Amino acid sequence: MNKRSRWALPYFIFLVLFVALPLLLIVIYSFTDGAGHFSFANLTKFFSDGNSLSTFAVSIEVAIENTLLCILIGYPAAYILADKKLNPSAVTVVLFILPMWINALMRTLATAELFNMAGIPLGKGTLLFGMCYDYLPFMIYPIYNVLNKMDKSYAEAAQDLGATPGEVFRKVTLPLSLPGVWSGVMMVFMPTVSTFAISEFLTNNKIKLFGTIIQENINNSMWNYGAALSLIMLVIIGITTLFQGGKSEGEASGGVLI
Repeated sequence: MNKRSRWALPYFIFLVLFVALPLLLIVIYSFTDGAGHFSFANLTKFFSDGNSLSTFAVSIEVAIENTLLCILIGYPAAYILADKKLNPSAVTVVLFILPMWINALMRTLATAELFNMAGIPLGKGTLLFGMCYDYLPFMIYPIYNVLNKMDKSYAEAAQDLGATPGEVFRKVTLPLSLPGVWSGVMMVFMPTVSTFAISEFLTNNKIKLFGTIIQENINNSMWNYGAALSLIMLVIIGITTLFQGGKSEGEASGGVLI
């Protein structure tokens, strides 16, 4: 082992202990029963358990709605932040970072208390508000980074060729910014599906998400079924990551729409 490779040894040990080993344990627990025997019962239980399937469906619904809200709010915000004429100061960018300096659980508790003080009943509306509040920065910054690094000569060339501002945005800016949008979707959609604390505090546990049933099974010492649910979640994340990677490459190579 040469001297340079020795510097990577601590990171390799970290990956083995805190990434590879936990994932391996999840797989082992998923395919074993309480007695430690190999079994597919945990996975088949998910597809036959109406409660788990309905919770998963609700999680997907909430995740889609939250992601769309974050796009609708986050894209214009990112566009304004990246435009030097609309936002000449970098201070505005820092203002969007400030909430992320506070623990997410504390922000959620504070949001729930504000709703209670205002007399607003906790439910799906408050859940989506809290989800959007917590995950909006994760949508804004990937889009902002792409827009900020975008070659402005494309838009200038389109304007020189007679394109209107709307056409410049639709045929130049939007296609080139899609990799940032896809990154934001990944950073918002999957955490929304798997979270549980936000739904507990902002709905008084009236709405359960997929992460909630994983937590409940683990807390009730149903390690095998909880691991199987976690494995299903990991598989979904892996598939969407591959899909997102292909989309990003396609958008990067496709470029401007003609």
